[in-house]
Amino acid sequence: MLEHLNPTPAAPSRVVILGAGGFVGGQTAARLEADGIAVLRLTRAEVDLLMDDAAEKLVALLKPEDCLVVVSAVAPCKNTAMLADNITMMSAVCAALEQSPVSHVICISSDAVYSDSDGPLSEDSVTAPDNLHGIMHVARELMLKSVVGETPLAILRPSLLYGLDDPHNGYGPNSFRRLAAKGEDITLFGEGEERRDHVLIDDVAEIIHLVVRYRSKGILTVASGEVVSFRELAEMVVAQFDVPVAIKGSPRKGPMPHNGYRPFDVSATGAVFPEFRYTLPAEGINRVHAQMTETGW
Repeated sequence: MLEHLNPTPAAPSRVVILGAGGFVGGQTAARLEADGIAVLRLTRAEVDLLMDDAAEKLVALLKPEDCLVVVSAVAPCKNTAMLADNITMMSAVCAALEQSPVSHVICISSDAVYSDSDGPLSEDSVTAPDNLHGIMHVARELMLKSVVGETPLAILRPSLLYGLDDPHNGYGPNSFRRLAAKGEDITLFGEGEERRDHVLIDDVAEIIHLVVRYRSKGILTVASGEVVSFRELAEMVVAQFDVPVAIKGSPRKGPMPHNGYRPFDVSATGAVFPEFRYTLPAEGINRVHAQMTETGW
């Protein structure tokens, strides 16, 4: 669970976001800037964490009073080459922090660190993943823990993400919407019976915003708290459109990930941020549709 070091929320002098060109980083930067918080957006163009001079460049940019949000990753991590790249990237961040400590570090990790369980997962659940993506995130967390010293470190572990400006086309609400918008059929894995937790990117950005202002440390799972099948998600998306869109099943190639069911206990969020409420999938899909329609995305 998180612990707040600021008893009342206060903005830091600056937030540095590594990976500001991505889905999470971009939305987080926009949320912080909307609150008047100074943000230094760092993308690969400014600091390529795979280059030999990455740590040196980062040291030159960081200030002692900064809050550093580490989002940059090559994800999802599917093979050992990608795993090695992610370790190299975090090694550069760690080397920079050893030379140029900051006042607060926030690591954007993933729920993939948790081992599968029959019951809801929480911050206290076992972190012994059996896949490279989860292993990568566990390693990144441990690497940061090993170098931050007394600097407060917050580790946030979001579940599956969806929302406006998602550049990915992975299986789920955003890809379903792209298909429905073109009047194309949605093909599910199996019958779409797998039930997962999807969290709206707006909520993730808001949690990061709160962690920044409260200068929180510790671990927090970031999830909606509601598991919904992929078929139900597809039906929610199709309901937003006037054109007929078929939802079809298909033969599943291999077993369902996480045994087809991965719920989360999100009570820790309510304990540390009592005024915050996660957006449930039905409301979130309606909101994203309205946002995308308004922006023409």
